[in-house]
Amino acid sequence: MAKKYLEIALTPTVRAAQQRFFGRSANVQAGLEPDGLGPEEVAFIAERDSFYMATVSEIGWPYIQHRGGEPGFLRVIDSRTLAFPDYKGNRQLLSTGNISANDRVSLFLMDYPRRERLKILGHARVDPASPELLEQFEPNARASVERLFFIDVTSFDWNCPKYITPRYTAREVEEAIKPFKRKIAELEAELTALRGHR
Repeated sequence: MAKKYLEIALTPTVRAAQQRFFGRSANVQAGLEPDGLGPEEVAFIAERDSFYMATVSEIGWPYIQHRGGEPGFLRVIDSRTLAFPDYKGNRQLLSTGNISANDRVSLFLMDYPRRERLKILGHARVDPASPELLEQFEPNARASVERLFFIDVTSFDWNCPKYITPRYTAREVEEAIKPFKRKIAELEAELTALRGHR
């Protein structure tokens, strides 16, 4: 766990719970600077085609939304800034509204086949989808982008893989079975040839 993430996550009530159930609690260093994303985090983010984002409403209720797109739709602008397009959807604007009252967000990025997950804490803002900003995103999606989200990264945390069940997308399954399909085609061709000789 990155140090700033530890400072934010291990609140007094969390440490009290640790003390109650484990008989000890973690030490927390206060006043740390935000943690920047490194090469490992940048590469992981670039491969994702979806993530989950949590916001909190002004009356204190959490809201979690799935975001998806082509791999790389969540862009690393620099080591402390992420951006992603907000595509046309159901027009509820729950995340957008929540961010206007409380800009804190938590992102949860999963790689199910490799059983890896990355959590990111940050402060978000929403900007209109200007043509200049849209130049950074995929051309085919520009018409359906209504606004852009920017996230100033505060910290991140890699979780252990212990309880992650491997899952695969249709694209990953198709890629994995290509050699078997080729082999089946070869065997069918051989069988057809043998039948022809008879």
